Amino acid sequence: MNTNTVRARFLEFFRSKGHALVPSSPLVPGNDPTLLFTNAGMVQFKDVFTGQDKRAYTRAASSQKCVRAGGKHNDLENVGYTARHHTFFEMLGNFSFGDYFKKDAIHYAWEFITGKDWLGIDPQRLLVTVYHDDDEAYGIWRDEVGVPVERIVRIGDSPGTAGTGGIPKSDNFWSMGDTGPCGPCSEIFYDHDPDGSKGIAGGPPGSPDEDGDRWIEIWNLVFMQFERHADGRMTDLPAPSVDTGMGLERISALMQDTNDNYQTDTFRQLVTAVAKLAGQQPYESASQKVIADHIRATAFLIADGVLPSNEGRGYVLRRIMRRAIRHGYKLGINDAFFFKLVAPLAEQMGEAYPQLREQREQIEKAIRAEEESFAITLDKGMKLLDEAIARLGDGKTNPGGVSGVIPGEVIFKLYDTYGFPVDLTADIARERELALDLDGYEREMNAQRERARAASSFKTGGTLSYDGDDTCFVGYDGLRGEAKVMALYRDGQPVNALEAGDSGVVVLDSTPFYAESGGQVGDRGRIGEFAVSDTQKIRNGVIGHHGTLQSGTLSVGDAVTAEVTESIRRATMRNHSATHLMHRALRDVLGAHVAQKGSLVDEHRTRFDFSHPQAVTADELAEIERRVNEAILANVPVSAEVMKYDDAIQAGAMALFGEKYGDEVRVLAMGQGERNYSTELCGGTHVSRTGDIGLFKIVSESGVAAGVRRVEAVTGQNVIAHLREREDRLRQAAELLRASPDELGGKIEQLQDRARQLEKELGALKSKLAATAGGDLAGQAREIKGVKVLAARVDGVEGGELRGLMDQLKNKLGSGVIVLGAASGEKVSLIAGVTPDLTGKLKAGELVNFVAGQVGGKGGGRPDMAQAGGTQPAALPAAIDSVAGWVENKL
Repeated sequence: MNTNTVRARFLEFFRSKGHALVPSSPLVPGNDPTLLFTNAGMVQFKDVFTGQDKRAYTRAASSQKCVRAGGKHNDLENVGYTARHHTFFEMLGNFSFGDYFKKDAIHYAWEFITGKDWLGIDPQRLLVTVYHDDDEAYGIWRDEVGVPVERIVRIGDSPGTAGTGGIPKSDNFWSMGDTGPCGPCSEIFYDHDPDGSKGIAGGPPGSPDEDGDRWIEIWNLVFMQFERHADGRMTDLPAPSVDTGMGLERISALMQDTNDNYQTDTFRQLVTAVAKLAGQQPYESASQKVIADHIRATAFLIADGVLPSNEGRGYVLRRIMRRAIRHGYKLGINDAFFFKLVAPLAEQMGEAYPQLREQREQIEKAIRAEEESFAITLDKGMKLLDEAIARLGDGKTNPGGVSGVIPGEVIFKLYDTYGFPVDLTADIARERELALDLDGYEREMNAQRERARAASSFKTGGTLSYDGDDTCFVGYDGLRGEAKVMALYRDGQPVNALEAGDSGVVVLDSTPFYAESGGQVGDRGRIGEFAVSDTQKIRNGVIGHHGTLQSGTLSVGDAVTAEVTESIRRATMRNHSATHLMHRALRDVLGAHVAQKGSLVDEHRTRFDFSHPQAVTADELAEIERRVNEAILANVPVSAEVMKYDDAIQAGAMALFGEKYGDEVRVLAMGQGERNYSTELCGGTHVSRTGDIGLFKIVSESGVAAGVRRVEAVTGQNVIAHLREREDRLRQAAELLRASPDELGGKIEQLQDRARQLEKELGALKSKLAATAGGDLAGQAREIKGVKVLAARVDGVEGGELRGLMDQLKNKLGSGVIVLGAASGEKVSLIAGVTPDLTGKLKAGELVNFVAGQVGGKGGGRPDMAQAGGTQPAALPAAIDSVAGWVENKL
């Protein structure tokens, strides 16, 4: 049974059991700073399990794409060395949100796995585990399903963790975190070698050799039964839930009679494609499997908007890509190759994930750009590493290090100079049975180490505790409304009243204030005498108004008037609506690969970040600006409609990257039919007609990260203010040049011509000065052990003139050693020269580095000529004086 069939049967089975089939969420969790990547099927339902979100259904099923290659869940180092570890995988799961519990979850799992209409797996090859005190699950397996007691294993706590008062540490007890939902698990295992004929080592779970390959876990049923509090107490959840997970790759391997995921149809085509590129037979090398795995993670991450960079998610992607490229290098593939695997991947998985086909060209471009960038340094880096490893051979100890251990400074140089992630160096060391001096590396790493660690330093943001009713948002229809105070907070703690001067947070039963979301900032205004400075969500559906009470007392239960500052809201609305038009224009002009990477919309301007591999040209910016203003002049109506998410996407609505959407979404359309200028999912506030925006002007375009550009623009009165400011600057420049604004171009050309002429004259004068100085300097040379040595300071001479002066002095001396130094501001320039007859004894590169080290710099060059720089001019005289002693010691 191929992988696509397994996935389809799973979803169809749970559809028949009344489950809503929910599409896979993106690999970048929407609005969840606690996770680097989506790493489990339950991630998109996290807020549902914690009660912060509600869905139209109480049971669901999905096939969720996942990545585990950074942060807490990191399988990267194992990929290629085991049969089941992957950076990218799919997790099949069914979920109950306070609906069914242990009984139904267990029966569903058993029916799907063993039922002849579904997977039809032999029950005699299955074994189940339960948490050691979960008598309920044990009884269901034994008495209702009929699993023999010898095939039900109770799994207890790990040694040393039982009875600690916290969450038990056990393979059969799950928790969302240090606090929150948790509960026992029941796992299903498959025996790959029941009669021992295949010689697969390993014992059943709970046995000393349980880590072997014979008994493989295929499904984990999590019963969310308790809630753990900060003080360690565990109480019953009011609505126990179910979260299950079954790895698609693992169950597909079973259905294809193998215990190696890389032997399944999903990987076979990719491995074959890699082998062809390397001129090998499939599965001839483990590197083929590494590359096949990594192209899946790479392509899916790029499709979901992640691009390689030096921090965060982009850094993790870069690590994956460079590991794959290095394995290609190991296979003898020296040209760019990784991007060529996108086509067979799209062919294999494009039916289930159409974005692979739709974005194939953009994915290939992004991969090829990274390949070409890394290829420049890969060869040099590998030579450096090979040289370092060679010095460890024959049992000899590396100077300053330990035999058989790659020194920390080598690991650091590979990362800092050649872009080798540490785990890539570790991968190579592992292959050659060497260890790493990681302590030494960390000492060298310092600031760079902190940047690398940023990839896994995502933290949970604190929120106010509020368990009352949701806030009714009425701000689409007006800016003023009557409301009741439901809760008050001061210093993060609930209070019954705020007094004059107190800063705090107000929760109302209804509000016209828009809470910051989707890039649009929160509204400002007044709630009676409470001045609102910002509006934020406390949780989904609950809005908190932050500010200060200016007079009187505000108490819970008070009736108040809430009023948004109109000028700020309307300016923000103009910018937000313009952002939608600009997004559409960016995609039309630059290509469908453009995806929103972040935005900020306030009353001043709109800032929009998007994926694009190079700077946007002036002509492209002009065309984008023209298209937006065309839509504004069309003055088409702006309408909003709430509909099902799937219906909205099918209708052509654009979903924004990084946003989390529920089952019902608000679709914002600007125009209709042929005059439709934008259709997006958006909960923000907008103008009534595009003409209300007034004017649109792009004020800047820049790069903010690898493959990410930023456009800032203004609208309405802010355009007029921007143009007036530009006009004033133009007028001031014209006055300085004693010309009219229309004559500025000609005046500037005249000044440029004059500047070039003066530069030539200055260069000629400097050359004459240097020649004169050369004659005077040559006479200052002194003889040390028969060698002429000249060390002098020549301020005012730098760059080409310094090199020219060096050549003149060499000619005048005939034979000798020369060091010249010049200081300008905080900058020191150094040059060292050694005549050819002396380079066997003295090296210019060593000499210039000796001098540069005394002035806070470094440098290098040929044995006969070398240059350096420094940052400590005050130390230059002493450094020049030290040259004679250095030469004397070397001779």
